[in-house]
Amino acid sequence: MASAVLENSAAVAAVAAPAPVPDSAKFRIEDLSVFYSESQALTDVTVDLPARQITALIGPSGCGKSTFLRCLNRMNDVLDHVRIEGRVAMDGLDIYDPKVDVGELRRRVGMVFQQPNPFPMSIFDNVAYGPRLHGVGRGGRLAEVVERALTEAALWDEVKDELRRSAFSLSGGQQQRLCIARAIAIDPEVILMDEPCSALDPNATYRIEELMQALRERYTVIMVTHNMYQAARVSQNTGFFLRGELVEFGTTEKVFRSPSDSRTDDYIRGRFG
Repeated sequence: MASAVLENSAAVAAVAAPAPVPDSAKFRIEDLSVFYSESQALTDVTVDLPARQITALIGPSGCGKSTFLRCLNRMNDVLDHVRIEGRVAMDGLDIYDPKVDVGELRRRVGMVFQQPNPFPMSIFDNVAYGPRLHGVGRGGRLAEVVERALTEAALWDEVKDELRRSAFSLSGGQQQRLCIARAIAIDPEVILMDEPCSALDPNATYRIEELMQALRERYTVIMVTHNMYQAARVSQNTGFFLRGELVEFGTTEKVFRSPSDSRTDDYIRGRFG
């Protein structure tokens, strides 16, 4: 399958949205290393992640890409025996500075997980949960926030007459879009996605990929995926991780059509992984 990605790179490039003129980096990562007890998960990662583009992170299982993603909103903080070295700056601010409000950071940098994880409450209350925590009260203002988030997540037309239904009554693809709406509802600047389509069927995957293209008009989207076709279709930039090292980072067209590192080429051609 991977070799077909490379062979059809011209078609892929036509499908993927072209990279716009790069803005200043949303994230600037310098010499980032992560250790779980004595095991090193990331080694000296240095990279700039552009704003309002989709960046895909690819590589075999256990290569460090999800660890890297979780560093961007300090989700690794909740794990025991984690040590993080280096610098992760968002808009010039070191997010690991002790003075940083981690709750506010996670409002600005939302997260969508591999498995849809709606809360055991209604569709409306799932989306309203975050705004309520951040002080948006009852009434018209909250209803507007919920409608906007569901509309941006391409779900409003499907659920607008059934907002009091349980979120568990939705299909898997709808649940994932609901989780995206829940992230959007608190006005983030960045949306992190950790294999958001791995549990979905092809039709639901197509809807999520369409949604990603719309989201990058307002948000910076950084996603982990094992599906190289998906990375090629939807992203403007791709990073290839291997054994905790960021081997290569560049425009998606460049990484897939003419990678600079032979290890990237071997992975894309399916020689390992």
